Amino acid sequence: MAPRPQKADPRPAPRLTLVTPHVEDADAFAPDLAAALEGADIAAVWIRFATADERTLINRAKVLVPLVQRNGAAALLGDLPDIAARAGADGGHLTGTEAFQASLEVLKPDRIAGIGGIETRHDAMLAAEYGADYVMFGGPSDDGEPADFVVVEERIAWWAEVFELPCVGFAATHDEIAALVAAGADFVALGDLIWSDARGPRMAVTAAAARLTLPEKIA
Repeated sequence: MAPRPQKADPRPAPRLTLVTPHVEDADAFAPDLAAALEGADIAAVWIRFATADERTLINRAKVLVPLVQRNGAAALLGDLPDIAARAGADGGHLTGTEAFQASLEVLKPDRIAGIGGIETRHDAMLAAEYGADYVMFGGPSDDGEPADFVVVEERIAWWAEVFELPCVGFAATHDEIAALVAAGADFVALGDLIWSDARGPRMAVTAAAARLTLPEKIA
């Protein structure tokens, strides 16, 4: 997730990232993940696990992390920086500025440290100052309540205009994918939109990738 070149002409096309559900059985989930990774170019996968003891978490990671990496994507473990380092993941996705700061010593400089769960513009700017490799606006919530997409879209547009650090926007629908692209997202993250699609994860990713067309190319 390299810095965006300022005033690039044309602007690089956004890329997809995936957000897994809270995986309990890694072996059972692996075929769905593999299928999704075959559907289109995927930049990274934010792997989330159901609560378990450390050894179980490491074993789950050792199933899914190599699968992601074999497909050319970065494997990022959610809120498990110590496990990320021990399981050979490419980095971690941390929720909130406190968790992010606490994880820097473990992840940096060898691994990616990304942040989500950002409540304010100020928190986003602090994350950049602390050395985040990307900032993510929106995202799945444990209570099932989606983030206000109007706010997510506004934050993406603001960030893309002012900062070089890559920004990720979370899309819950296909229309939101197109809106985030128009706003200037470098990456569009997809969660249940992929895993709940009746067509299966591969076709779901392919359909989502078709919405990444840059605004200037839309008829």
